[in-house]
Amino acid sequence: MKKTLAAALLAVSAGAVMMNAHPVKACTTLVVGKDATSDGSTIIARNEDLQTSWAKHFVVHQATNNGPTKYTSKGTGFTIDLPAQQQRWTATPDWDPSNGDFSEDGVNSSNVAMSATETASSNKKVLKYDPWVKNGISEDSMVNVVLPFIKSPREGVQRLGDIINKYGANEGAAGGIIFSDKNDIWYMEVGSGHQWVAERVPSNKYAVIPNQLVIGDIDFNDSNNFMCSPTLKQFIKDHHLNKGHKDVNWARIFGTSVDSKENKQYNTPRMWGGQRILTPSDKQSPTDTNFKLFMKPDHKVTMAQVREVMATYYQETKYSERGKYVGKYRPIGCAIDEESHIIQMRQNMPDSITPVQWLCMATPVTGVYVPFYTDINNTPASYQKGTDKFTPDSAYWTYEMTWDLTNANYKKFFKKDVVPVQSKVQKQLDDNLKQSDSQAKSMNGDQATDFLTKQNQNNADYALNKYNDLNSKLLNALGTNTPFMNAAKASDVQ
Repeated sequence: MKKTLAAALLAVSAGAVMMNAHPVKACTTLVVGKDATSDGSTIIARNEDLQTSWAKHFVVHQATNNGPTKYTSKGTGFTIDLPAQQQRWTATPDWDPSNGDFSEDGVNSSNVAMSATETASSNKKVLKYDPWVKNGISEDSMVNVVLPFIKSPREGVQRLGDIINKYGANEGAAGGIIFSDKNDIWYMEVGSGHQWVAERVPSNKYAVIPNQLVIGDIDFNDSNNFMCSPTLKQFIKDHHLNKGHKDVNWARIFGTSVDSKENKQYNTPRMWGGQRILTPSDKQSPTDTNFKLFMKPDHKVTMAQVREVMATYYQETKYSERGKYVGKYRPIGCAIDEESHIIQMRQNMPDSITPVQWLCMATPVTGVYVPFYTDINNTPASYQKGTDKFTPDSAYWTYEMTWDLTNANYKKFFKKDVVPVQSKVQKQLDDNLKQSDSQAKSMNGDQATDFLTKQNQNNADYALNKYNDLNSKLLNALGTNTPFMNAAKASDVQ
């Protein structure tokens, strides 16, 4: 049965890849300041995109005073000495670390979150003067060597910046990195081998960020809201990178043209896709080139809207990925989503339950965001399993299976079978979180940690059971609609 099921899924998955092929450069980011959300939370979210059938895990590394003091990347050879004292931190690494850990996102015991990276490209002129460093830090290493050692978002920017200043950045570091706590969000971009900039996200605004450098004018005199590499200003001057301009615009100097075919087809549509949900009063089109980075929402942003943004493929518009524009404009929610995370830092909560790391394995188009507390001593076993081959005991593969079956039979399954289950399960998970929050508020120390670990397990089990039932239903529906089965039914009535 397992071999047959695996073969069927591989066939379906292959079809899914053909139907929704997009370039490998991927990921989409959403950040929302605390004064722009309905409950005062800061929110950072990112779809980690690469390919289908590549399992992600969810793990927790416990705090230690005797941690490894040297880190070497299996992907780039980047090597760095580390402090032995390391905080607890969560992560969503690749199942196979042979090309690097790619821990991607997590929260540490200081309740600081990190997500890395939002891949982007720099222009050839800049890279001529400051090329990427072969053994420099890259995406695969960032979370591992930064998150366990920082106590604020600003410290995160500074630590990663110091590493880039000293060791340089590999091409895989190009793009954006997000740091947050319950008060602030910092968005950092790496533009070349040794040059970087970071901007504090305005607390009353949000940003939807695709695969391009997006930070605009830099105010070198405003250290409260900007940080940058120590040589950036002189680098720009020495190489005459800002001729004809008084303002110093990072994206213009380091990025690629907003008028390029890639940006118009691949990047700006996602800015439009998110902004049309959160600021519908601002009428725009997918190919506009004058999108603002930071926007005020028409109304305070809810968690439901954040999920909607991360899952959108422009449905309910004429540009839907399922209509005549299929393959024309890169959607946010798509086949190559390996996982999607939303890290919510809440106000007026005990430290142990301030962060919630919402995780959706595979794509949020068909999946659900399971709320995970981060003051925990373990993660569910199903979230520590899965490779590039189907296995029924893997959380990743359960949700990937739903996507594969639905994607190949979208009109038949999506609205009728998947959406009702998705909505019901998500609502129950939201309700479960409210209930466990109420219980956890009176707990401290090990009692709280044990309770929160158990609640994570309960929520993971609940959602997986519902999705396993859904997958069985979809498989049965497929089985009764094959040509052979239809022929058998016809012969029965003759």
